[in-house]
Amino acid sequence: MLAVVNQKGGVGKTTTSVNLAASLAASERATLLVDLDPQANASSAFGIAAPEPHLYDALLGEASLRAITRATELPYLHVAPSGPDLVGAEIELVSLEGRESRLSRCLAAARDTYDFVLIDCPPSLGLLTVNALTAADSVLIPLQCEYYALEGLARLMDTVERVRGSLNPRLGLEGIVLTMVDLRANLTRQVSDEVRRHFGDRVYDTHIPRNVRLSEAPSHGKPALLYDVHSKGARSYLQLASELLKRTAIPARPSPPSLDEK
Repeated sequence: MLAVVNQKGGVGKTTTSVNLAASLAASERATLLVDLDPQANASSAFGIAAPEPHLYDALLGEASLRAITRATELPYLHVAPSGPDLVGAEIELVSLEGRESRLSRCLAAARDTYDFVLIDCPPSLGLLTVNALTAADSVLIPLQCEYYALEGLARLMDTVERVRGSLNPRLGLEGIVLTMVDLRANLTRQVSDEVRRHFGDRVYDTHIPRNVRLSEAPSHGKPALLYDVHSKGARSYLQLASELLKRTAIPARPSPPSLDEK
């Protein structure tokens, strides 16, 4: 179970969640994408708009994971969608018992159904993100190669350490993926070198380039590999999925997940 997290917006977090999930599914790995961002961009990227019920209802115990999960064009990929009501969840969860572990309990059944569960977190370090870090086994950090990237990364790693110490001792760093990469820019190379110096092989060899097709695909309700599989963006995420599979060595399930069996 991976939390895809970065408290800074506009770094390719949802793009990574959507396209990595699709690429894992294309590799015939049973995958669930959990849209924990109230903006619901990961849901709309698969053409899922204003679903009822959605993740808000599951977090408050008013719907099961099975009831909210939607199928996609990819047989091995399901989505647990978000909706605008989720924006109020941080306030409502404050008064609930075990507020930090509501998502963990909600997703408990998914561990027996899916090879991978990817949680697209909101661009903040609030209670929803803490729920994701409490539920996850590890974090995947999309990192844009820009001046403030390392400063934000340090704050995020501090939060991961606090959650590990108090809520989820198994939480680890799955890896860091460099996004919106332009190898012609000196700053890109400088940030890449600095991150690799600090985190070593935790930084993926695969990087995600700036790519118009990646930006266009969500408006068509498709991940990049269904919109234009030959684009640099789609190929990069397929390569990232291959690298993740090699690192995790999780065996594939014999058939696609069934919503009827969850």
